[in-house]
Amino acid sequence: MTQYAAPTTDMKFVLNEVLQISKYSNLPGFSEVNEELLDAILEEGGKLAANVLHPINHSGDKEGCTRHDDGSVTTPKGMPEAYDAYREGGWQGLSFDPDYGGQGLPNVLGLAVSEMMSGANMAFAMYPGLSRGAANAIHAHGSDDQKSKWLPKMIAGDWGGTMNLTEPHCGTDLGLLKSKAVPAGDGSFKVSGQKIFISSGEHDLTENIIHLVLARIEGAPEGTKGISLFIVPKFLVNDDGSLGARNGVSCGSIEEKMGIHANSTCVMNYDEATGYLLGEENKGLKAMFTMMNEARLGVAMQGMAISEVSYQNGAAYAKERLQGRALTGPAEPDKPADPIIVHPDVRRMLMDQRAFTEGARAWIYWTALHGDLQELAEDEETRQKADDYMGLMTPILKSYLTEKGYWHATNAQQVLGGHGYIQEWGMEQFVRDARIALIYEGANGIQALDLVGRKLMKDGGRAWQSFFAEIDEFVADNQGNDELAPFLDGLKLAKERTEEATQWLAANAMQNFNHAGAGSMDYLNLFALNCLAYAWAMSAKSAIEKKGEGDFYGNKLVTGKYFLERILPDGAAYLEKIKTGADTMMALPAEAF
Repeated sequence: MTQYAAPTTDMKFVLNEVLQISKYSNLPGFSEVNEELLDAILEEGGKLAANVLHPINHSGDKEGCTRHDDGSVTTPKGMPEAYDAYREGGWQGLSFDPDYGGQGLPNVLGLAVSEMMSGANMAFAMYPGLSRGAANAIHAHGSDDQKSKWLPKMIAGDWGGTMNLTEPHCGTDLGLLKSKAVPAGDGSFKVSGQKIFISSGEHDLTENIIHLVLARIEGAPEGTKGISLFIVPKFLVNDDGSLGARNGVSCGSIEEKMGIHANSTCVMNYDEATGYLLGEENKGLKAMFTMMNEARLGVAMQGMAISEVSYQNGAAYAKERLQGRALTGPAEPDKPADPIIVHPDVRRMLMDQRAFTEGARAWIYWTALHGDLQELAEDEETRQKADDYMGLMTPILKSYLTEKGYWHATNAQQVLGGHGYIQEWGMEQFVRDARIALIYEGANGIQALDLVGRKLMKDGGRAWQSFFAEIDEFVADNQGNDELAPFLDGLKLAKERTEEATQWLAANAMQNFNHAGAGSMDYLNLFALNCLAYAWAMSAKSAIEKKGEGDFYGNKLVTGKYFLERILPDGAAYLEKIKTGADTMMALPAEAF
């Protein structure tokens, strides 16, 4: 069986020393976050993750969810009790608006807590994660009456939430959706249609589930311009807040999936279900993307969290498993063999994983901090820059962290050898659970096209130009720091490669759009290495300042140098592939495949 321990020491390092969130104490929410409170939240969240959520991760995977003849769904044994512990601890409202029952703490702190939950039990964490995303969409686009009616119960954790986009015939191309909404004459609508792949669509954890459903109002324009978003509750809600009649929404079946078995991924049928327009007519995608953008950041975090927990278990096994002798001679001559941690190839897999995970944590927390600044900063320039960064980073984070998280889970499985392939050891579950993160909330190839096709040239390239200017400023400000010099050199090299790739795409993509498509994933990966190089340079600077205060800081610098020497060079290959263009990739006729 696997184990999980929340990486609170590294989380505190990133939040307190790298990001220095105490600098933002003038902003709402941040003013309450001192080191004592931060420590308490992370420590208590870590206990919930390790002691309550992770022990039911493997059993929940084995049992899965069960749909009954009446359309209800039962989650695995222990799941309702775990959810009650989560709800009673007030975790759902940690960083939500206090006007609706939240605690109003920074979103970056909420992301850290979500990392623990996902690392301990990815399938469980999806239930409150989706509810929070639905609540954010209602908060951003709902009327005052809608917010007062739906949000308090959702933030208390009494009600769940979902997002309903995909239909059997359309996923990414939502302009093809067929679900319809007919005005009922009383301000509500009758929503009909079928949605598939709906995570947390039906379950027994909450007394009500608030579905956000994309549908087309009769007579609306075709394509994405005619899509609206509706609040469709499982149970109707009376004026006094009590639950009323069951709505015309039901779970038709539970999808048979590769992983995340303890999360109920449902086919949802809407049969003239009562729904309430959220936001403006025909502006549903705008409202839904409030939820989608947060979901994509959350999915990126899932990739990192799976990498963390699989690393923990792979490293523990490598220190205990005896097999062969060190190439330089017996490391433990009193034993029949050495632990496999002595072998360079085992070290390669674990160090790849560790260097990625620690760098990714600093990067995604840095991005989440900008999400807070986007809402709370006192000056417009800072808010604009933060908004630019959020738009730029979201597709990169979602794609890169999920892809690497999956591959690192397979590497951790490889460390266990044959035991990694056996269910009882738990490593193969990490691989199966991680795989969906590359697909849902916009497949990774779509994220790469979004980056190259939309985000790069948005506002004349203001976002990436601002990011590169920040890197230049960081490098200039830290010249003369000899210990930091390798990290500065690596960061400059990464930026030069990304700039060269950007210029190549600008010069060639307009001549042949396939050049942009062919190089989009390589470009995203190259940009991600640039971001990781920046995250590692910031982390190294903080570690150097504290280097004499314990092994943690020395180990941090060694791990960062491994990133520079063994991972950052991949950028050269990405650049060369981008510059080959699309000719060979698109040369074969379709019938040749």
